[in-house]
Amino acid sequence: MMSARAYLDWNATAPLRPRARAVMTEAFDLAGNPSSVHAEGRAARVAVERARAQVAALVGADPAQVTFTSGGTEANMMALSPAWSAGRGGAIFDRLLVSAIEHPSAGQGGRFPADRVENIPVTGQGIIDLEALRSALKAGPALVSVMLANNETGVIQPTREIADLVHEASGLLHVDAVQGPGRIPCDIKALGADLLTISGHKLGGPKGTGALVRHDRLHLSEPLIRGGGQERGLRAGTEDVVAIAGFGVAAEAAGAARESDSAQMARLQERLEAGIRAASPEAIIFGQGAQRLPNTTLFTHPGLKAETAVIAFDLEGVAVSSGSACSSGKVQPSHVLAAMGIEAGLARGAIRISTGYATGEAEIDHCLKAWRKLSESLLKGRTIIAA
Repeated sequence: MMSARAYLDWNATAPLRPRARAVMTEAFDLAGNPSSVHAEGRAARVAVERARAQVAALVGADPAQVTFTSGGTEANMMALSPAWSAGRGGAIFDRLLVSAIEHPSAGQGGRFPADRVENIPVTGQGIIDLEALRSALKAGPALVSVMLANNETGVIQPTREIADLVHEASGLLHVDAVQGPGRIPCDIKALGADLLTISGHKLGGPKGTGALVRHDRLHLSEPLIRGGGQERGLRAGTEDVVAIAGFGVAAEAAGAARESDSAQMARLQERLEAGIRAASPEAIIFGQGAQRLPNTTLFTHPGLKAETAVIAFDLEGVAVSSGSACSSGKVQPSHVLAAMGIEAGLARGAIRISTGYATGEAEIDHCLKAWRKLSESLLKGRTIIAA
């Protein structure tokens, strides 16, 4: 995917896969409403259900467990609700525990009242503190929400161990797996998740698509969006047939090529991080001691100012970020790095580089060439020293 520019911000969004684009183009000709019973409506319904099966296969679920949403944020909002119960006559979970490094769509507590939300701390490597979680669960059953892999550091959480703790306390586990598909295994049963969030545009599908995958025993008495009863009553509104069709194809492609894509991304990550350290021995790679996504590197250098560095990279033809795309424009340090105990000055200089299935060595070399130029300026006390 080498061009005049190097796109290295795949955690923010992945370029649309060519096959997804082709299927979406075909789907534009489906005139019917997928809820209509005539032939045109049935054709649209076939496209939606085909995509539902493709998304379900990606995470080892039954298609009936998949509810389409407008993206990961909506799926998280749907998941984080006191209205879930384990069976129609089961207990309602009215307490939410979230890790301190969650995406804002989960970290703000969803539909739980603020006084029913508790943060669980993480270690210096960005891994949830299992003893703190165990202690919090002693107060009674809760809905627990954790990321499978952090969008900024790439650190992977021990979701199976977390699930065991949550289920021993008769709670429910929601896993925000948005950054996982196509990079690491995301089987809902292996993870031990009761609820699982995924997003279409993170794996090469169109923006504005996502899904919440749920355990079939769970019942939601208060849907986030009420109306005509689409999506088995869990999410009202006419389905976006075109986008959903593209999401399904992208999910299928991500699952089929995951092992080879992951191996390639891991090789590129090793090349990138070795090059960063060679150019800047004082560079710090966050979460380096933990298991991380093979495509994500969050790093800094003492004195680096992220806002200036991102612009400098851009001027050199390299697209990187200073953290979550959902935090664009914010000047405060990353809440993820703050939760890890990283000093504010270093946190303000964090740069995220994230690759994807189409990234090649030439793009990594382009990035490293840009970094060597920037780091030379840094050592000379010029343009990217923090104020």
